[in-house]
Amino acid sequence: MTHSLALKVADAVADLLADPATAPPGSGAAPSNRQHLAYGPTGIALLHMERAAAGLGSWQRAHDWLAAAARAPFTSGPDSHPFYGAPALAQVLGCAADHLPGAYRRSLDTLDRQMAADVRRRLAAAHRRIDAGRLPEIAEFDTIRGLAGYGAYFMRLDPTGAEVRAILDYCVRLTEPVVHVSEALPGWWTSTGPSGRADDRFPGGHANSGMAHGVGGVLALLALAARHGITVDGHREALRMIVAWLDRWQEETGRGLVWPYWVTRDELRTGRLAPSAPRRPSWCYGTAGLARARQLAALAIGDADRQIEAETALVAALTDPAQLKATTDNGLCHGFAGLAHVAARTADDAHPSTVGQLRAAIPPLLTTVCPPGTVPEDAAMAAIRDDEAGLGFLNGAAGIALALLAPATAAPPRSAWDACLLIA
Repeated sequence: MTHSLALKVADAVADLLADPATAPPGSGAAPSNRQHLAYGPTGIALLHMERAAAGLGSWQRAHDWLAAAARAPFTSGPDSHPFYGAPALAQVLGCAADHLPGAYRRSLDTLDRQMAADVRRRLAAAHRRIDAGRLPEIAEFDTIRGLAGYGAYFMRLDPTGAEVRAILDYCVRLTEPVVHVSEALPGWWTSTGPSGRADDRFPGGHANSGMAHGVGGVLALLALAARHGITVDGHREALRMIVAWLDRWQEETGRGLVWPYWVTRDELRTGRLAPSAPRRPSWCYGTAGLARARQLAALAIGDADRQIEAETALVAALTDPAQLKATTDNGLCHGFAGLAHVAARTADDAHPSTVGQLRAAIPPLLTTVCPPGTVPEDAAMAAIRDDEAGLGFLNGAAGIALALLAPATAAPPRSAWDACLLIA
């Protein structure tokens, strides 16, 4: 019943978002959101693409949302990034083209050339920065705005291409320690706070662990490439270095292992994390996304013990009342639907000793999103009318509906919609 109810809620969201011309206000088509994968119409198109690929809906709905997005030119070059502008449009068009041979080919060829040029420019700047011994900005390497996000795109487009290898070479260099103000720091240490801006709460900067904005995304990219049989010099050493860093900072809660969102300069100097309340185990930050990244790394290097450790940590996070209490929404990025999707993706690759536990953790997550007695149409309308979350992909109704599909059907996505999250 839980699974079928979740599917009905996803159906209802898709029906309410069937047509950009008739979608409820706040559809994400505002000028400020039009080019953004996280909030705008391209993210809503992903929902309809996945449903069409699975035989649950019409491709026309996806085409209509893409047309709504593309009524004006998309930003390219330095002002764009994997979740904004031309690269965001390319991510979505690529998902459609996988299932509709020849569709959007001219547009994709143009976008691919723009993205390849952007990657070359970004890599040249990053290598100059490394050569000069300077610290990176988060936006240089992260999943949302940086080279890990570009790597996710080119891994799907052409895993053996030159762009992938060049990005992987950069990721290896990023893991090399850097000496800054007479201290040895990991190569992904930034001088800012987690927002990427100067922050008095982070004197001396921090090392970000997250999947969205930290080294978790770099780890996942390296692992996914290795699983495809694509490696560069120093690749496995870089994988092991990131894993060892996370090992150093993991904590045992009594329920299981957790990993911090970040490490500050004071924590680095003392070797101890500052006490904190339990944090939500989301995709973007925390144990859920990092457990998946560590599982992928363990699969890439053939380490069954570490794989089981990662999967067990995810089970613990998904069944720990303290961690779940810190989760306060249903969204894909850091909510219950996102947790269910990460759990389903992790279970698809899980060790026989943990797969049952992972599958068993999914129904309670779906029940949280869709409690017994839920009227699907009412739940869908409530999600759509949530002004704070919006209708989009990362936090809003479209992302919730997408994230419910795989856990509710126990089948992996039919499209590559979640490739941009670096979890598959």
